[in-house]
Parts: sequence; C-alpha cells; structure tokens
Amino acid sequence: MDAASVIPALKAKDYKSSIKTVWCPGCGHFAVLSAVTKALAHLQLNKEQVAMVSGIGCSSRVPAYIDSYGFHGVHGRALAVASGLKAARPDLTVLVAGGDGDGFSIGGNHFLHACRRNMDMTYIVMDNEVYGMTKGQASPTTAPDWSRSKLTPHGTGVRPFVPAAIALGSGASFIARGFAGDPNHLTKLLVQAIQHPGFAFLHVLSPCQTYRPEQKEWKKQVHECQMATTGDAAEAAHLLQADDGMALGLLYQQELSAWHPEQVPAVELEQIEQEFQV
Repeated sequence: MDAASVIPALKAKDYKSSIKTVWCPGCGHFAVLSAVTKALAHLQLNKEQVAMVSGIGCSSRVPAYIDSYGFHGVHGRALAVASGLKAARPDLTVLVAGGDGDGFSIGGNHFLHACRRNMDMTYIVMDNEVYGMTKGQASPTTAPDWSRSKLTPHGTGVRPFVPAAIALGSGASFIARGFAGDPNHLTKLLVQAIQHPGFAFLHVLSPCQTYRPEQKEWKKQVHECQMATTGDAAEAAHLLQADDGMALGLLYQQELSAWHPEQVPAVELEQIEQEFQV
C-alpha cells in the first residue's frame, strides 16, 4: 500500500472544535470534555458518524466543543431529540450530554422512558448537585440540608434524586459512575458505554468550584466500587441501596436487545394529502 494513501489515526485533539470553552476555572466539565475526545480517539470513530445532543445548562455546551455533528436542544428534551435522531439514523453513534437539573428535573420523564426503551445511545450526565448556569439553586440531586442558596436558605428538606437506582428501576441496561477528578478512568467507562449495545447511562460526579466549592472534598470521598459488575438487577438493586453515591466503576450491565423502530418506506406528501380529501 502506498504510504501516502494511509489515513493517519485521529487524536483526541482532532475531535475538539475551535470554539473556546466558557466554563469557570476548575469546573469538572473540562475533564468530561477531555474524556469524550479521548474516547472517540480510542474508538477511532469518524467525525461524520458521531452526533452529540444536549439540552440546557453548563454541561449542555459540550456539543459546541466537539468537532462532530451536534444539536443544542431545549431544556430537558435532549433524550427526546436524541431518540428521534437515532430512530432516523441508526448508523450514527449518538451521545447525549446534560446535567442534573436538565436531566433529572424537567427532563426526568424522558430519562425514565429512555432507560426502558433501551435505544443504542450513551447518556452522560455531569452532576454537580446545583443549577450552575442560573446562579446556584438547589437541583434534584442536592442534599436536603444544603442551605447556601438564597432560594432555600434552610435547605430544601426534600430527599435527593438517586440517579443510578432510578436508572436501574427504569430498565437501563448499562449503569456506571465516574469522577471528573479521574479523567483516565472516566475515559475507560465512556469507551465501555459507547460500545454497549443499548442505552448506556454514565453518571459523572463533576464538581462546581463556583457554587459548590465544598465539592473539592469529593476527591477524598470517591472510591472504587467494592462489588463486581453484575448483570442481575436484584443484586444491583442491593448494591445501589447500600451505595454512598461515591462508588466509581461499572455498576450494572445486562445484554438486552436494543430497541429499533420499524423502518417503513417514506410516504410522499401528495399521497398523504389525498387521504384527507373529501
């Protein structure tokens, strides 16, 4: 083979766009972006075969920073958009990025049904337990006694959303947790998630240095999951009920048939109009 005709391997930097990031210094999302580009380079995916979809929030800026197809949707609807895209273009590698507010509050219903539908896509949720882009309000995953927000000076008093357990109960076939402070491990989990033939949920602990500076302590609190990855939902439920929310790794994986909508021939507009003629 002619050496000049050999296509050089893509590197992580090749998947980064020219748009400058606007996150706060020290934000965990930088590490998530790096993990995404490293995972794409590891898998050597063609840029034209990758689509990144997001909703609204600090984390949802990711599509702009990736040199691939991208769609910045409306608040909470990233999974709905991504599902439609995957249905229309099953050949694409579809990644979805969001945060704890976008994904578990206004987008919570879409999250439940994306888990049970099990379409072949990867959902990356960057959880910092706060609404960062709108100046630090409590989110669905915020502890009930967190009182630094002016809107909830005495805490919310509401038990937090438990993403991994709810994903399991909703039928997700791949559940993992990573930490932005360990980008190499996060990259490994992301590669596994993309390769998983079904809906892969990757919960990322991504500290917010601006509104949750106490999350710097997460680096001391995270730990490797002590139980081996299981494909048994009952075992996984026991694991997640005993989980402190800081266990990292692939928590659950089961080989289930990914859902593919039936492909039907396209119908011309004129044909549809004729059916409604009286």
